[in-house]
Amino acid sequence: MFDSFKEDIKSFMEHDPAARSPIEIVLLYPGFKALQSHKRAKWFLDHKMPFIARYISQRSAHKTGIEIHPGATIGRRVCIDHGNGIVIGETTEIGDDVMIYQGVTLGGTGKDVGKRHPTIESGVMIGSGAKVLGPITIGRNAKVAAGAVVVKDVEPNCTVVGVPGEVVRIDGERVDDLDQINIPDPLMNLIKENQAEINSLKEEVKELKEKLK
Repeated sequence: MFDSFKEDIKSFMEHDPAARSPIEIVLLYPGFKALQSHKRAKWFLDHKMPFIARYISQRSAHKTGIEIHPGATIGRRVCIDHGNGIVIGETTEIGDDVMIYQGVTLGGTGKDVGKRHPTIESGVMIGSGAKVLGPITIGRNAKVAAGAVVVKDVEPNCTVVGVPGEVVRIDGERVDDLDQINIPDPLMNLIKENQAEINSLKEEVKELKEKLK
């Protein structure tokens, strides 16, 4: 347990350049507090004490603004940056070394039973305000851009952008670190492609008119 505690502190120190010291993380970081509370809640749930588990999780949500259901499974060295507005559903499974930013929802669609929430494999980054919905899998080292809405599986080493989420790949290899400011816009790219085709057709029509004169 103590080794896990130290790992979490180290993960936050590595991911947040604003972190000054371990004591600052332990006392002042809501994401860190929410994760530690979840571990306690999970223990009580696993030992058949669901009311205490839910009490701990709801108290933590009230204090941190981060709601993690006690039933969620969370791996090692997960880092929640800022964290306000994050919701993690009951059947969510999160691997190791996952980075989650504020406003993220790992939720259900309302039409599934049993396994209702996503599986996030190790090394995934989920940007601010992203929504990952349903019993889907986000593959290892994938990146979900800020504001994306993902409702289908994402293969490893891919980047997902837009609403609905669209995968961007580079020869099937792991993409570079995601620039959360200059995010590719699939809809705008499609508009530009259509405009280019229209311009090309206009030129062809113009040439035909010249030949008919």
